[in-house]
Amino acid sequence: MSRAVRLLAARSLRAHRSAWTAVFVAVAVTSALLGALALALGSAGLGHARVDRYAAAPVVVAGDQEVRWTTTPWGDGPATVSTELTERVRVPRAAVDVVRAVPGVRAAVPDETFTVRLAGTAAVRPADRTADRPDGGVRTYPGRSWEAAALAPYGLREGREPRTADEAVVGAGLGLMVGGTVREPGRGSAGYRVVGVAEGPAALYVTGAEARARAGRPGAVDAVGVLAEPGVAVDTLHARVRAALDRAGLEDTASGQPLRALTGDGRGGAEHLGAAPARSALLEMLAAVSGTVVLVAVLVLASLVAQALRQRAPERELLRAVGATPRQVRAAAGREVTRVAGTAAVLGALGAVPLFLGLWETLGARPGVVPDGLELPVPAWLFTAVFAAAAVTAGVTRLVVPFAVGRADSAGGDRSGRGRVRPTVGIVLLLAGLASAGAASLQGGEAAAAAAGTATVTLVAGCAVLGPWLARAALWVLARPMRRLGGAPGRLTAAGADAHGRRLGAALTPVVLVTAFALVQLTAGTTVGRAAETQARAATTARLEFTGTTAEEVRTRPGVGAATDVLRSTVVLARRAAGEPRLDRLPVLGVDAAGLRGTLDPGVVAGDLTGLEAPGTVAVGAATADSLDLRPGSAVTLRYGDGAQAELRVVAVYERSLALGEFLLPKAALAPHMTDPAPSRVLAAGLPGTLPDRAAVPAPERVELPGAELNGIVSASVVSAIGGLTLLSVLSTLALIGAGRRGELRLLRQVGATAGQLRRMFALEAGFLTGTGLLVGLVVAALPLTAFARSFTGGLPYLPPSWAGLVAGTVAVTVTAGVLLSHRARGTSG
Repeated sequence: MSRAVRLLAARSLRAHRSAWTAVFVAVAVTSALLGALALALGSAGLGHARVDRYAAAPVVVAGDQEVRWTTTPWGDGPATVSTELTERVRVPRAAVDVVRAVPGVRAAVPDETFTVRLAGTAAVRPADRTADRPDGGVRTYPGRSWEAAALAPYGLREGREPRTADEAVVGAGLGLMVGGTVREPGRGSAGYRVVGVAEGPAALYVTGAEARARAGRPGAVDAVGVLAEPGVAVDTLHARVRAALDRAGLEDTASGQPLRALTGDGRGGAEHLGAAPARSALLEMLAAVSGTVVLVAVLVLASLVAQALRQRAPERELLRAVGATPRQVRAAAGREVTRVAGTAAVLGALGAVPLFLGLWETLGARPGVVPDGLELPVPAWLFTAVFAAAAVTAGVTRLVVPFAVGRADSAGGDRSGRGRVRPTVGIVLLLAGLASAGAASLQGGEAAAAAAGTATVTLVAGCAVLGPWLARAALWVLARPMRRLGGAPGRLTAAGADAHGRRLGAALTPVVLVTAFALVQLTAGTTVGRAAETQARAATTARLEFTGTTAEEVRTRPGVGAATDVLRSTVVLARRAAGEPRLDRLPVLGVDAAGLRGTLDPGVVAGDLTGLEAPGTVAVGAATADSLDLRPGSAVTLRYGDGAQAELRVVAVYERSLALGEFLLPKAALAPHMTDPAPSRVLAAGLPGTLPDRAAVPAPERVELPGAELNGIVSASVVSAIGGLTLLSVLSTLALIGAGRRGELRLLRQVGATAGQLRRMFALEAGFLTGTGLLVGLVVAALPLTAFARSFTGGLPYLPPSWAGLVAGTVAVTVTAGVLLSHRARGTSG
């Protein structure tokens, strides 16, 4: 039997080479895309914060930079969820003495950081005038005690260490010289004399007493670096430090969690706070788009392989007639598909490597895209993941065989999808898609986006299953005009479509898929982006902006009528989604309630923002207020960026949350929970007819989470690749259908059809597929997009007309090219 199966598969591959070419290309591209995603997921999964300033400390004692929430989901046991914190969780100063007394510890060095703001040139030589530009040219650098420089270690290149409060050592990254003076805007005439230059990046090192004073937290430190005695192993030191901390019962100063003793790559998380949240967000995004890729790939490959096998049903019937058993026929088809898919998948896996490396190289070449300190390693063994992706791709392709062969053979050819199972499955999928769209309209944030995406894929899958019926419905509308107005080509087109509804449905499915996918991906982003920009412009009513100073100082300037500090941070909101616990990290602003008039207008719909002058208060965005059933006077529990929990009273609900974040907090309440409590900028309103000197017109205020640009670029790249795959599926399906119509077209030529008539028939087919595919794809996309837009913006979806024209034009050109090119040598030549 095996010899017969091998013979049948080999002969079939040679006889149907052109048909299998379409499947080969689609499998190779799918394998390349899945392989690149597997590498990206692996690299992000291995990602960690880079160890820089703690490289010489084998153990670092720090606060727990994660917040956890344990609750009981519906009908289940207790569940714990966690998320990373973006603000510094500090260590009580008592931990320094506890660690210092541990056997084997040579030194326990407290690290206290503060932010240094320098305007223009960081410092000047004694003969020059000290730079002081409160006009927006302020740059920030870390400040630390000189004692903490030993944790890297950064040694002196020249000069000496600081001894008094007005002396400093600068990092070589600043490019300064001994003898200069460093002055900060807003700190008066006092400055630091540069007495030394150290190795390492741009930084300012001062005495320990000055660092404590500048940090402003006498009872806490950022971290404790532990230096070991000679010969003490890292594991031994870590165990001793851990035991000492447990005996002392020390907890962090914000959320009361036990302190952590970090070693290895974990030390980097104590210095690069934005790395872990950005990595987590990147992983979540990659996992989400990977699910979309898999679903699209299954639809594409299943449709192609099923069509390739279905159109050869007469050949299998002939084999059955000459003695081949059903098992031999199925085994031969499976072997044939496995050989094509296996070779294509391996080839695609090899192509995944340059695809992934190109994306990662692009991210590294763009400054600021990858958050500071985030390492995305690519070890050599990781590249084996592409072969796992290839195996999955080939396996999915092979699984189609028993369903396609059995269905086509039992149907006796093309019966246009008659039967009860297939329409039932299609209707169920459509109903599930409608339910997901409804869920998107009732939720907000990421939950709404996920529900809208699920609705799109489910609706497209339903359309794929109901393809023959959709094609027949469209034909029922267009058949009479084609017969009456299209002449002989129109009658040929209508007759062919009526006789081969299943084939027409197979051709229609990828057109619907590419249209719906493109519309959803493009429209979702433009809808939210347009609404956010509109809200940002309306919310930012200030005409003046200052940096490197505070609202209190700005209000004393001539011509200033009102001013507010703007502090940017995050909070963590614990809530349930469909009964499951989740922790949402949301961007927030800290403001001066008394300075909002004329500077920021959040668009209050209930309550009064003047209530933010009282402690323990918060203003909430309308979407979040609706989802949590909040109103003025309600209480909401939030966790600040350092994990500290607070129950706050809602004083106002506002509508411009896409621009200003879901919560507005008093700056006095937010600042103590920030790593750097200084305002990002000061927004001010001038008195009528006045304009303070050296003021910059402010850009609209718009909040973003850390790592948003990184996620945006990676997401756009993956979505573009998926779009390319769906376009390829259109071409491949049409080429495959064209390969199966050789006998039909040859017969038409023999009974008198001219080459011109056949070309016009192909043009009508292309127009039918394009028009029907665009219409069905638009309907499929409109349902989840409308729900998504209503949830996010309260309005309708928006897509620039030029982008909509691009989608329609791309689909039309692709379909026309696929129809005409697949038949150019089959129906128009003798």
